[in-house]
Amino acid sequence: MNFEVEYIEKLAKLIDEKSLSEIILEDGEQAITIKREYGQAPVQAVPVAAPVQAAPQAAPAPAENTNVPKGKPVTSPMVGAFYAAPSPGAKPFVKVGDTVSAGQVVCIVEAMKLMNEIESEVSGKVTQICVEDGQSVEYGQVLMYIE
Repeated sequence: MNFEVEYIEKLAKLIDEKSLSEIILEDGEQAITIKREYGQAPVQAVPVAAPVQAAPQAAPAPAENTNVPKGKPVTSPMVGAFYAAPSPGAKPFVKVGDTVSAGQVVCIVEAMKLMNEIESEVSGKVTQICVEDGQSVEYGQVLMYIE
């Protein structure tokens, strides 16, 4: 499989049309991830294509790609505003490197003036927080990863 620019543009358009957060395709030693960044302009295929074209030329296996998130995603169950802490100026629920337990509150998503506590479904270490405090989030958007 050859990841040509036209093909990548079609995938980026599909993300917008179907409101997907990301598409990951792998074929042998080639891999491509197209991810929608919420709160920004619609997906642009050309900037996404540049790193993908460089990856197949590299000798190391794509499994060593450090840009690929590690762990299970914690996603937003609704459209709203992401809050990392229980109140302004308070200590965040979690930060990268923290160990969490299943059922532990990891953030809040405010929707229609209601504060909805988001709990981790798994125990593990927070490897990445994908949104900024106060940022608007979409249904299904990845908030963080726990490994």
